[in-house]
Amino acid sequence: MENFIVSARKYRPDSFSTVVAQDSITSTLKNAIKGSQLAHAYLFCGPRGVGKTTCARIFAKTINCTNISADTEACNECESCNSFNSSRSFNIHELDAASNNSVDDIRSLTEQVRIPPQIGKYSIYIIDEVHMLSQAAFNAFLKTLEEPPAHAIFILATTEKHKIIPTILSRCQIFDFNRINIRDIVGHLEYVAKSEGVSAEQEGLNIIAQKADGAMRDALSIFDQIVSFSGKEITYKDVISNLNVLDYDYYFRLVNHFLKNEVPDVLMIFNDVLNAGFDGHHFINGLSSHFRDLLVCKDPVTIQLLEVGGEIQVQYKSQAAACESDFLVGALGITNECDLQYKTSQNKRLLVELALIRIAQLTLKKK
Repeated sequence: MENFIVSARKYRPDSFSTVVAQDSITSTLKNAIKGSQLAHAYLFCGPRGVGKTTCARIFAKTINCTNISADTEACNECESCNSFNSSRSFNIHELDAASNNSVDDIRSLTEQVRIPPQIGKYSIYIIDEVHMLSQAAFNAFLKTLEEPPAHAIFILATTEKHKIIPTILSRCQIFDFNRINIRDIVGHLEYVAKSEGVSAEQEGLNIIAQKADGAMRDALSIFDQIVSFSGKEITYKDVISNLNVLDYDYYFRLVNHFLKNEVPDVLMIFNDVLNAGFDGHHFINGLSSHFRDLLVCKDPVTIQLLEVGGEIQVQYKSQAAACESDFLVGALGITNECDLQYKTSQNKRLLVELALIRIAQLTLKKK
């Protein structure tokens, strides 16, 4: 049986050009290499799964490449690149601060830093999850970080920048990585699907991207999960079934009944949602998002804020045309109020039903 490699590892970027949605950071790093303006310490911070460690590895590989291309990318042919690609480089050292967070670990690192590289100009030390270092370890690391040997470069990566002491921050060039937007995640998932011979509906990939919450690694993990569930054909129905996501259709039907003041139909749809195993809080948050999406569809300037595509986007535009802005703003106010009261409510079902009845009567008052 052939060994399976998860997509997050198989399609991990190996050059600056393949890093998704971090153009400003990759451009700055490339210019630093091109102009020989390398700092002795860098701090990469941002949410999980956005490419911090990946960029650190690419940067480290490119710094020591002996035959850098015209667009400042590693050649992947020289001895330094080959040793890095086969995980046998003695110039690039990775340390996980989550499990090596004591003073002794940092002391052994500072002893190692003194040894010059055997091949190439620099020894690069990538310290992941650096916020996990103890206070004493941070203090032991300070002097080395401020005045390392000329051949040493430190790249620190963290998801929690606020936990790092100011004296460390002041010694680093700080790069803040962005959350990856839904459009970029969908584009990369389409590329992965095509490479794997998987046909995928864009609406389904859109749901995966929303569920990933800005993290490409999470999106690729969910993609693998859906492929295991549905095989080589990913449909919107398969995605919402596997991820336990409420179908957009529930919300479209609800709004149609709201506009006609049909309270019994609204309550029956909510009953169906509960019977399908969905939580009332999850439902009311989804309804709030639906009203928000309808509201942004009302104006051609804000329609770009709608994070869905394909046929569903057409449905949103059509339903938004049938709704007045006053109704949508009023409905958003009611759903937001329900969301805030949900945790403290003794009768949660009644709270949501009352909110739905109030929304269904918004247009009735106007009539």
